[in-house]
Amino acid sequence: MGYRVVDTDSVEPTSDRPCECRKLSGPGGLDTVAINRFRAGPGEQLPLAYHYHETQREAFYVLDGTLAVETPDETYEVPADDLFVVDPESPQRAYNPAEADGAVTVLAIGAPPADGDAVAYDPDDE
Repeated sequence: MGYRVVDTDSVEPTSDRPCECRKLSGPGGLDTVAINRFRAGPGEQLPLAYHYHETQREAFYVLDGTLAVETPDETYEVPADDLFVVDPESPQRAYNPAEADGAVTVLAIGAPPADGDAVAYDPDDE
């Protein structure tokens, strides 16, 4: 048997994101799923760019605040305690609107892990 408690605040944020991102899979000993905690202030986005994944399914569980997710068809508003799921090959851009009252905190889960799986998407190319 094995158990781990990960103090998420002790995990250093990565420097390659436009908002605070703490990658929790490694400290949790998880190699078949990506788990990240994002905290985005008003006007910040979670991913590096509007994108989709070829094989990864993503789920965004909003811990507090309201997450906006832009898709080619509409922009969703996802409040705290709701889950937003993105299937493979479905473009999206998750962000905290500039006019938001405060930060949004999101637990993002993706499987399989997306090592190099992200594909940039430009809605103007449609």
